[in-house]
Amino acid sequence: MSYRPDLPMIVQSDRTILLEAQHPAYEEAKHAISSFAELIKSPEYIHTYRITPLSLWNAAASGCLPEQVTGALSTYSKYGVPPTIIKEIEETMRRFGLIRLEKSGDELLLASDDPLLLQELTGYKAIRQMLVEQQADDRYAVKPFYRGLIKQELIRLGFPVQDLSGYNPGEPCPVSLRATTSSGKPFSLRSYQQEAVDAFYAEGRATGGSGVLVLPCGAGKTIIGLGAITQFQTATLILTTNATSVRQWIAEIKDKTGLDPSLIGEYTGERKEVKPITVATYQILTYRPHAEDEFPHMALFSERDWGLIIYDEVHMLPAPIFRVTSGIQATRRLGLTATLVREDGREEDVFTLIGPKKYEVPWKELENKGWIAEAHCREIRLPFETKWREAYAHATARQKFRLAAENPRKLEVVRRLLDQHADDRVLIIGQYLDQLVEMAEALGLPLITGKVPEKERAILYEQFKNGQIKRLIVSKVANFAVDLPDANVAIQISGTFGSRQEEAQRLGRILRPKSEANVAHFYTLVTRNTREQEFSLHRQLFLAEQGYPYEIIEMETLV
Repeated sequence: MSYRPDLPMIVQSDRTILLEAQHPAYEEAKHAISSFAELIKSPEYIHTYRITPLSLWNAAASGCLPEQVTGALSTYSKYGVPPTIIKEIEETMRRFGLIRLEKSGDELLLASDDPLLLQELTGYKAIRQMLVEQQADDRYAVKPFYRGLIKQELIRLGFPVQDLSGYNPGEPCPVSLRATTSSGKPFSLRSYQQEAVDAFYAEGRATGGSGVLVLPCGAGKTIIGLGAITQFQTATLILTTNATSVRQWIAEIKDKTGLDPSLIGEYTGERKEVKPITVATYQILTYRPHAEDEFPHMALFSERDWGLIIYDEVHMLPAPIFRVTSGIQATRRLGLTATLVREDGREEDVFTLIGPKKYEVPWKELENKGWIAEAHCREIRLPFETKWREAYAHATARQKFRLAAENPRKLEVVRRLLDQHADDRVLIIGQYLDQLVEMAEALGLPLITGKVPEKERAILYEQFKNGQIKRLIVSKVANFAVDLPDANVAIQISGTFGSRQEEAQRLGRILRPKSEANVAHFYTLVTRNTREQEFSLHRQLFLAEQGYPYEIIEMETLV
């Protein structure tokens, strides 16, 4: 194996990749491997990636070939690529498509070009009970209801299914995008938005119609959703995170399509409309009066003949929605997200039940083209006062994190940052209600939490948008799908442990392109030498994955 010291990467036999962050070819190499390798950790000098079966299957589903993966590794590796890794990559990627779901007339078939492999897999009891009969050596009839469940079981056995069995066309719903918005502004899909729609649609072939599109917050995922609706021209159910997001979707549909407003429905705690285009929240669908009761609003999935279901913020999909989705695999499914990271580790279920990743565009690439704001990320580390250190020393692990997160000195730092950003639109974001209430009272600023009625939230959001108020304190209710395009500073005072998912969403609140200086500032306040600092290192992984440098500032040096 030859040694090329001028290259930036080492590929190891345990499927990890070590990449020199200071190397001149770092960005080029990172871009080459990002489609098939996951970032694990990213200290100052060496970043560690891991190649997993799921990362390779996502790459295969998007059309990447094993030779392209091994070629990228060989191009940048100092020591070449271990032969065992090359063999494993080829074998793993070629498993995608070995087992297929196909349609023959009204029958759903599990098929393979390798009859012996099919015989082996159908020998498992969990698989066998989903089958109707063997039709030939290379295919079995499957009970239609099990279309989702059989894909879940097979991926657990290491064989991702390529679902080519097609989709129900759904109820027709003619809709087209406007050339100008309702306010008279020119409108069309950006090039990457059209690419994302095309990747999902796949010219109407069976390989299209289900999958996940990964784009930064602020990149216009709602617009991509509208593009998909107009591509399929069918009744669509859109699921999103909260009522504010529901109304934003409805506003965008009215603004950018020619659809009659009477054909657009809102399905939330306040209204229960089922129209050809219906927008609902995950919360209303997963509501039930008691833990042992059924979910009364899950019937929405069968209220109309939906031809497309859009799962906004698909990384937040609740478990009950997964269960329903496993039974509606004949309906096209589009997942939209800024990150495929799920805190519950159910990325495989997203792959099987919603679909594989079909398109992804790097955050920094959109930043460089001006489609999202240039972000400056900084962590400010604060000391503990003596009495708080004493309480911290005697606290449980969970209590330690909260004590550090609620460090009273964070108020002092927030005041300094507000002075520095006197003319900016600032969001102060936190996790703990008591902390947020105290800060709102101390600073005399409006506060939005889950307890604030939707109408009052909408008023405050609108006042922030039009500049009547320039500072807004928000709880985690603003993590998702809240459109505040002019927000250009976010101060994160506390968060959900080490959630990379939350870091993505909070940064996304300030990334929408700005009309003037296209720059955003993201601050995270962390108590030094505590559990909070430990968890912040994990949160930073998301930023490093996207190529954002992360500056560390000590409170004492903050000017």
